[in-house]
Amino acid sequence: MGLSRLFLLALLSLRTLAEDPPESPSQSPALSVQISTSFPSSEIFGVKLVNAVSTLAVLSMTNNEPSPINVVFIGGSLWTLPDMPSSPPTPQIVRNLTTTRYNDVSIPAGEKESVEYRFKTELQPQDLLLNLAVVVTDEKGEPFTIPAFNETVAVVERDTSIFDPQIIFLYLFLLALFAGTIYFIYSTWIATLFPQSASKKRGGGKDASRARASTKGNRKVDPADQMGVAGTDGAPAVASGAKAAAAAAYDESWIPEGHLQRPGAKRVK
Repeated sequence: MGLSRLFLLALLSLRTLAEDPPESPSQSPALSVQISTSFPSSEIFGVKLVNAVSTLAVLSMTNNEPSPINVVFIGGSLWTLPDMPSSPPTPQIVRNLTTTRYNDVSIPAGEKESVEYRFKTELQPQDLLLNLAVVVTDEKGEPFTIPAFNETVAVVERDTSIFDPQIIFLYLFLLALFAGTIYFIYSTWIATLFPQSASKKRGGGKDASRARASTKGNRKVDPADQMGVAGTDGAPAVASGAKAAAAAAYDESWIPEGHLQRPGAKRVK
């Protein structure tokens, strides 16, 4: 029950800090704790919050109390700048940041401890006021809200690179879409304007080429190996090779002379 009450008080403290305009003090008058916040990825020109990229803030806390303290929550918010032309005269809250809960983070008396806090932004590029706060408890369990950071930051977009996986996937998708469109246009309109070549028509296509390829592989048969074909009377009708030479010696006595004499060529006057 006491733990739930502690968390409720801590969240109410952060909410109150987020709803009220941020102030500059870095020390809490009720608790002697000093906090110094740094951003490892910051540049010499200031802190930049890159959209969709996690920003790391390192909070170095020094406990000047005679008793240990416990870090419970770290949160923050982004505010408008009053000196900007398009901003209202009083700071207005733009976005509440993620509130992170910490367990077993204790800082002994007189010691220094560093705590990391990460958050992301998704805003239009602009200059804003970043306010971070830490909720700690003393040895009695009483919560205290301590301001940790209150300075101007710049919200910027992430730099794009051609080696970014998302950019590569986008290029491949556009290339596939372009190739599909070109193929559709060719097969629908261009292919109908160019008939097939005459060589393919004369060749008969694939069937004719397959037939020619099959005839090239036929082996020539030796005439001496051919067998004769028998006629209707049992005699060989066709002979080849040595059998044809033997059949040439036949009896011509029973053949009429008119059939044996070859007709002479007639002279044309």
